[in-house]
Parts: sequence; C-alpha cells; structure tokens
Amino acid sequence: MKIQPDATTILATTMLMMTGQTVLAGDADVIDIDVTCKGRETCSFSVTIKHDDTGWDHYANGWEIIDSSGNVIAVRELTHPHVNEQPFTRSLDSVSMPAEIDQVTIRASDSVHGNEGKHLIVDLPR
Repeated sequence: MKIQPDATTILATTMLMMTGQTVLAGDADVIDIDVTCKGRETCSFSVTIKHDDTGWDHYANGWEIIDSSGNVIAVRELTHPHVNEQPFTRSLDSVSMPAEIDQVTIRASDSVHGNEGKHLIVDLPR
C-alpha cells in the first residue's frame, strides 16, 4: 500500500526545508571598512560584508552608518543576492557627516534577520 502525503504534510515539509536554508545563511556581518573624508563635511565608505546568501529568499540587503546616539546617517541598499561573491564590498560616496561626529558604527542587514550580525565601529579620519 502506497501512502500519499496530504497537502498539510507537503506544506509543512516545504516550510521546514525553506527554514533550514534560511537558518544556514546566518546573519550579515561587517568584516571590513575603508573610510576617507574630505575635511569635516563629506566621507566615502567602502564596506565589506560576509553573508551566506542563499538567493532571493535570504540575502544581505544593505548596510547603514549610525552615530553614537543610534541615529541613521546613511543607508546603502543592496538590491540583489551575492551568492557566488563572498565576502563582497560595496561603497557609498559623498556622505554628509555632521562636524561633531568623530566615530560611526557600520551595521549590515539581511532579508531575514535584519541587522543582527556583527557590526564595526570606525573613527573618521578628519
């Protein structure tokens, strides 16, 4: 006798498989930052991120620059997965920086976990 799975069993199995892929990808971690500033007004950032992108369902989707009070200064959106390019570096140029800020935090995000990964703090070279 051959047993046929019902729709609920098929759906549950599919969800477990998808969840397994998502969990394997982990968080998006910032692993390196290169920053250059022109005076006290404008800075350019090159940020290297490591994330085990699995495809459109789970990928590193951006990074942001945050001041010491938690205010977001700028955001770099990432519009597609980088499955075969890990780690990868993306830049954001001409970021206006308030003169009183000497240090920022860079944190990455992914499409499943948000910004729970490793972040880095960098002093601004002015």
